[in-house]
Amino acid sequence: MAESLSVPPPWYGRTREALRAYRLVAGMWLRASLAYRTSFWITTVGNAVTSLLDFVVIAVMFQHTTTLGGWTLPQVAFLYGTSGLTLGLADLLVGSLDQLGQRVRDGSVDTVLVRPAAALAQLSADRFALRRAGRVVQNLLVLGWSLWELQLDWTGPKLLVMAVLVVCGTVIFGSAFVAGAAFQFFATDAAEVQNSVTYGGATMLQYPPSVFARDLVRGAVYGIPLAFVNWLPALYLLGLPDPIGVPGWFRFASPLAALLCAAAAGLAWRAGIRSYRSTGS
Repeated sequence: MAESLSVPPPWYGRTREALRAYRLVAGMWLRASLAYRTSFWITTVGNAVTSLLDFVVIAVMFQHTTTLGGWTLPQVAFLYGTSGLTLGLADLLVGSLDQLGQRVRDGSVDTVLVRPAAALAQLSADRFALRRAGRVVQNLLVLGWSLWELQLDWTGPKLLVMAVLVVCGTVIFGSAFVAGAAFQFFATDAAEVQNSVTYGGATMLQYPPSVFARDLVRGAVYGIPLAFVNWLPALYLLGLPDPIGVPGWFRFASPLAALLCAAAAGLAWRAGIRSYRSTGS
């Protein structure tokens, strides 16, 4: 009886093997990118500077106003930093999936499926680009500045909500990448549909929900739950009134939203893999 209890469940072994495959493929591409260090650093810094221009635009807007939808510049910077940070982490980990449509068209998905490793892990790590970390660092700096200016009274619950925001926001965006990639099994030219949810959604979350139409905000809560990335947790962390009109416990429901998104993305991925019939060539 004791021996049977010590045997790990089947999902544990599959998860461990998938993570190992991801680590090996990502490590291979990482070594390849670091072979040209000058090019790597130029690209990384360029990505950081380019993404910083988005925040420069927001800062210029505040040269003509003190608030935007009732939010000050440090408060909007908090939204900008958390939105970009979570998207950047998801893009770093699974962003390569947005090229799946091209791989379906040229038949290279076949080479992934015949290997004894999880296809999702291989395709997520394919062409792993550490240079995308430039976006992550830049958003961390903006987030750090906003927290310095806000001088929040950090309590245990607030620290927990902040940590959960980063983890769950990354999971929600990562799930959007996976679900969008799964859709490309059925519509191979649908990469822009995925980008409209991931990059477009992150851009929307950089601004306060009070500046958008109420129906759009409701869609980000009850439809594609992007509001749980940072809008709703920010209301609690920053002590702001709710312009959305949702139950108060929604501010703490990011883990539930992330779990539902991950489950839906997993089902979509399985459906996409099962529907794949190669190119016939």
